[in-house]
Amino acid sequence: MKRQVFREESIISGYRHPRSSAMDCVLSSFQMNNETINIWTHFLPTWYFVWRFLALCSTMNFLNDSYTWPLLVYMLLICIYPFTSSCAHTFSSMSAESRHICYFFDYGALSLYSLGCAISYGYYVIPDCWVNSWLHQHFVLIAIGNSLFCTSMSCYSRFVELQFPKRSKALRTGAFVVPFIFDTTPLFYRVLSCFWGGGNPSDALSSHCCHLLFAFLTCFLFTAHLPERLAPGRFDYIGHSHQLFHVSAVVGTHFQMEGVIADMTSRRAWLQLHGSMPSFLGTIGALTVSLALNLAVIGIFSAPLLWKTRPSSSQQHACKEQ
Repeated sequence: MKRQVFREESIISGYRHPRSSAMDCVLSSFQMNNETINIWTHFLPTWYFVWRFLALCSTMNFLNDSYTWPLLVYMLLICIYPFTSSCAHTFSSMSAESRHICYFFDYGALSLYSLGCAISYGYYVIPDCWVNSWLHQHFVLIAIGNSLFCTSMSCYSRFVELQFPKRSKALRTGAFVVPFIFDTTPLFYRVLSCFWGGGNPSDALSSHCCHLLFAFLTCFLFTAHLPERLAPGRFDYIGHSHQLFHVSAVVGTHFQMEGVIADMTSRRAWLQLHGSMPSFLGTIGALTVSLALNLAVIGIFSAPLLWKTRPSSSQQHACKEQ
């Protein structure tokens, strides 16, 4: 039964040993298996985002300029989420329990990334007519709740995966769709207003539109399991949907980053005049609180798995006798 935890739909071969050591897992990233490209399609982009972050650090005063704090939170999280995903794919074959826990952290990093999107959107991307509205004032607080919902629901979905695979997939998809819809509501409004009003899209809005296209493609690839569903076994190593899902997500994040930076710089004067300046509590403080709460959720879901892996007292006694 445990071996089924390691199986993916329409992926026939290329699986690593389900009881690999940590060193075996690391070495497997340099060998061709069905996780190799999954690992590298998020590990390499991590360093691209780190490079972009360091470049911004040299031009912006993240320490003293509170207007830059939402961007600081966002950039930290787009560096963390692909790295966490890469680690999850690397070490997920150590045991059935470790596989679940690895992906718990992956889901937690993605939910925090959704919070980073909400913080940056709430301060830089928010439509002019929404500034200082009730939604604007509570945008980050609601996003914290969404991140907890995302982590809790996606972690829970792994416990019903074997018995109810379709329900598990639906729960996990919904867990990420809810914060995405909430985070991008201001952006959808701006895009629709631009096209309905006949305005010319700015550079920021063009980047945001590219991000939305890749976001929808990412969701499609995650749920459709194409192309491997059409030819099981032919895309086991290269070209299966999860690899394409990773590439699409990273490219979408790149365009999102460009849009956020463009909005931040081009709208600074107007936002500082008409809106309130970002606060420590609403940016770095919100990230800190959400990080602690999400780690607590991961700990709650991991506890029974960790307890399960502990040897029983009878086993310990037998080992001592031997």
